Amino acid sequence: MRKGVRGAVVGTVFAAMIGGAGYGAFNLVSALGGDGGSGPGGSTSSKSGPPDEDEVAETTKEFFAAWEQGRGARAASFTNNAADAEPVLTSFGGSAHLTDVRITPGTPSGTTVPFSVRATVSYKGAAKPLEYDSQLTVVRGITTGRALVDWQPTVVHPELVKGDTLVTEESASPPIEAVARDGSVLTKDEYPSLGPVLDDLRERYGHEAGGTRGVELSIRHTATGAADTALLTLTEGRAGRLPTTISPRLQAAAEKAVTGFKESSVVAVKPSTGEILAIANNRVDKWNAAFEGELAPGSTMKIISAAMLIDNGLTTADGPAPCPPKALSDGHTFNNLKGLEANEDATLADSFARSCNTAFVKFADEIQDDSLTKEAQERFGLGRDDWKAGVTTFDGSVPVSEGPDTAAALLGQGKVQMSPLNMASVTATAITGSFRQPVIVPQSLDGRTLARAEGLRPSTVDQLRALMNRTATSGTGQKAMSGLSGDIGAKTGSAEVDGQATSNSWFTGFRGDVAAAAMAQQGGHGSDAAGPIVAQVLRAGG
Repeated sequence: MRKGVRGAVVGTVFAAMIGGAGYGAFNLVSALGGDGGSGPGGSTSSKSGPPDEDEVAETTKEFFAAWEQGRGARAASFTNNAADAEPVLTSFGGSAHLTDVRITPGTPSGTTVPFSVRATVSYKGAAKPLEYDSQLTVVRGITTGRALVDWQPTVVHPELVKGDTLVTEESASPPIEAVARDGSVLTKDEYPSLGPVLDDLRERYGHEAGGTRGVELSIRHTATGAADTALLTLTEGRAGRLPTTISPRLQAAAEKAVTGFKESSVVAVKPSTGEILAIANNRVDKWNAAFEGELAPGSTMKIISAAMLIDNGLTTADGPAPCPPKALSDGHTFNNLKGLEANEDATLADSFARSCNTAFVKFADEIQDDSLTKEAQERFGLGRDDWKAGVTTFDGSVPVSEGPDTAAALLGQGKVQMSPLNMASVTATAITGSFRQPVIVPQSLDGRTLARAEGLRPSTVDQLRALMNRTATSGTGQKAMSGLSGDIGAKTGSAEVDGQATSNSWFTGFRGDVAAAAMAQQGGHGSDAAGPIVAQVLRAGG
């Protein structure tokens, strides 16, 4: 199974979700190319400022003409990043087998020009029309002064991202008809977040599901290695029927919940079985960060940290865990969130519910460098790269730490990395005591070996449930969980990120036999963004 990060491009910015040496885990690296060459008919200009109306018209005219003629290199020369643009524009008339291309510009809005594309996909005697709308923006070249198309892959097709090309051929895998747990068919149109998941399932199980291949125009994700995304079917294949664990009701709720928060993801699982009930992402890059994201989880990590303290006999839920205003570990000073009052007489339950950082940092000198790593691996099944969920996942990472990284790891910072799927699984393990590796297709489908872990002692489970229930009813999770009845629990998290003004928002919680976790990049405190997302999903759980 493929593991790890799949690159995500948002406009001209590459978001590298990798572990860092500091206490954040998300770095932004500029991916903007140059101005392109001088290009045909374009000499270096001394002009500055936004392109004028005539320049916009001339540049788009030349760009569209070259594109229509299948002259990818020439079309790319009218962009500000010819190196990246040429392969995509060349694939349009080459490997994609698109002919009779007609591009019709709309009414410009300043330097932005909307346009429609009409073409014919022709391959081995089969042909179908293709129509869609897009837009481009003309900018001033930084070094040349020329009016150039600001290169974005979405110019060529709205679903393209960096590194993608277009190809028409016999599909690599037969199509599938993915079926929800109630027997209904899951589609990208009804549940957009399932798009990359369904592509992945098709690549893995298309042949086993019994379908036959057809001919398709597809997006090939060369840079990320993800499964092809079909855009248009020329020759129908026969779809094989593939059972999944998805709940249509929870999936619909998850899709709706993330729409209110940019760059957010959520996952819901069934703790008693490990079945994945819902997964949704609201991301510009369309990437499945819910399963594959690698980000510091902030204080949601305190679930594992509290379990480790209890299992190692360092304290109990009702035992001491003082919350001073500051705590020092290996020469590094740790603080609490602004506004949190110190409490030197606090118990673990007090400090957990109020999400006191310093209370956990105070234990850093009493544990071994590998204590948290062992707890995560042996009790919660994390960080061994052995999950076989049925699609690509990141399985969490809690590396052995030393120095101030040990204290930071207790707070879900430093080198600790998680995805929303990981944290939903953590909550499921915490409230049942058994690690059940999350799955989205039944194990019986292919007999794959699922990951295993020791799980938690009953006494630890009882204490973790009490800690999370208090957090949901009177602690930092109360606001988000307000109005939810029954057996509930939660943990909030705010993960600071190097170079990022606003922290990432994390939240995980449970209600009955549904556990969910969410993350919203730059969403602020856990209860601000991720909390409402999780609560909305749990509310739909019954």
